[in-house]
Amino acid sequence: MDAAYAAAEEGSYHASELTRGPWHPEHQHAGPPSALVCRAFEQAGAVHGLTHLGRFTGNLLRPVPIGALTIEVAEDYVGRSVGHFSARLIAGGKDVARFTALLQREADVPVPDGTPGHPLPEAPRAPADCPPVTMPFAGRLRGYGDLVENRVAEGRFFQGPCSIWFRLRHALVAGEAPSPYQRALVAADSGNGISACLDFARYSFVNGDLTVNLLRRPVGEWICLQARTALAGNGCGLAESALYDEAGLIGRATQSLTVRPR
Repeated sequence: MDAAYAAAEEGSYHASELTRGPWHPEHQHAGPPSALVCRAFEQAGAVHGLTHLGRFTGNLLRPVPIGALTIEVAEDYVGRSVGHFSARLIAGGKDVARFTALLQREADVPVPDGTPGHPLPEAPRAPADCPPVTMPFAGRLRGYGDLVENRVAEGRFFQGPCSIWFRLRHALVAGEAPSPYQRALVAADSGNGISACLDFARYSFVNGDLTVNLLRRPVGEWICLQARTALAGNGCGLAESALYDEAGLIGRATQSLTVRPR
């Protein structure tokens, strides 16, 4: 299948090998299912004219298997300007992740000239000026490293703080063009991996959550993560990423890490 997912009946999907993550050959990387749930949130918000995804939070309860998935979305509250939604991601009859989202109604409110802190910063380098790179785990088995292509804006892959561009090589859902928000969510969960500062062979450092805040709709196909991992020495850590498109800063992502020796 030349896409991360194939849609079945309403709310049900089948994951392809392109969703495979680096931790286990039968488990998905958290980026693609997060983007799939983002798609469901976008559809729920559009009914009310809520077109901007301001915040997306995922609580990753169990590994997400490569196979059949179901998404159930609930409308928690919809007001004049914002709506709060929640969702369950279900596999094998169990909740494997739960999500919440804030969607906002957009309005034309230009930023006045001279506003402090504006214009917002840009990514370190444009993707056209950056060398391509392949994720170290790509090629062993077809997976996430084949779903996306990468270019290095600064630093080095898996050796501490770095800035990496992401672009989807394949559709998220077969027969559909991914939305800008879906492109951002596919990439946003990778901050922990690309800025890894521990040896994969000696340590695991899995994130149990993902929160993404976006200030505007991304433009174009490329998303840059300027990522850093911080470790506390207590078996816990934090990965944080500034997110950019080719026009500049679009938001931030954070992940809580559990660090253990293998």
